[in-house]
Amino acid sequence: MDLKKVRNSSILLLAALIWGVAFVAQSAGMAYVKPLTFNTARYIVAIAVLIPTVIIMDKSAGKKLSIWGTEDKQSRKAMIIGGVICGVILAVASTLQQYGILYTTVGKAGFITALYIVIVPLLGIFFKKKLRLTLIISVTVATIGLYFLCIKQNEFSLALGDLLVLLCAVVYSFHIITIDHFAAKVDAVRFSLIQLITAALLSFVPMLILEKPVMGDILDAWLPILYAGALSSGVAYTLQIIGQRGLNPTVASLLMSFEAVFAAIAGSLILKETMTVREIVGCALMFFAIILSQLPQKKVKID
Repeated sequence: MDLKKVRNSSILLLAALIWGVAFVAQSAGMAYVKPLTFNTARYIVAIAVLIPTVIIMDKSAGKKLSIWGTEDKQSRKAMIIGGVICGVILAVASTLQQYGILYTTVGKAGFITALYIVIVPLLGIFFKKKLRLTLIISVTVATIGLYFLCIKQNEFSLALGDLLVLLCAVVYSFHIITIDHFAAKVDAVRFSLIQLITAALLSFVPMLILEKPVMGDILDAWLPILYAGALSSGVAYTLQIIGQRGLNPTVASLLMSFEAVFAAIAGSLILKETMTVREIVGCALMFFAIILSQLPQKKVKID
């Protein structure tokens, strides 16, 4: 048994738990502030948590405090480029998700977001990788599940919130792949800090243009913002970088997709949300697709 992979898998499951509960915080926060204001505030909180974390870690290791934490130019370059790219992707994904949560339930948002488990390996097609038969089947099953979950009976259209969260899943898939490329080359906490600063700036500017944030409203939403900022953004995104080291991105996405289960449970326990039988069937099919996509099977080449 590879203890390192077991440890990293456990770390990603912990991140998934934090993210699952965060759907409740994100939904609750929308009662006080608008999406871009919420995201800007949560990222500022995350940055405020990570900066002292970097200082404490350096002091504990007996290192001289520095911005980059390394003298290696290649590591610095990877940290800056990767952090900025991930920050841009994160800003887009979180904005789509936050607007989507305005128009859908926590449970549905969690399950739709988890579709990145199917999207991540599908992106491998563009790199001329072989596609497993089980994955082809899982995509079909997930599509049927999405239909039952998001489209009401006799209606052939996605609700706005469902569509936005689905787009978030697509964008977040690129985040997972990018993290996979840079994770082993960088200081996880500093890398996370750079991506959060980037995401904060990209949320702050449109917030000023499109929304009129009121400090009193932000203070009223202090608890959801604090959770989404300190834990979901500051802690969980850092855990993602650490946990993805040495793991196949598809396996990593499977573990992180358990946020859907935690979101549904949290939505039911905390927000008292209920789902129809049709929606439950859709969730079951999507979760089955998630598991099926991981089973070993004969590969077929996609020309």
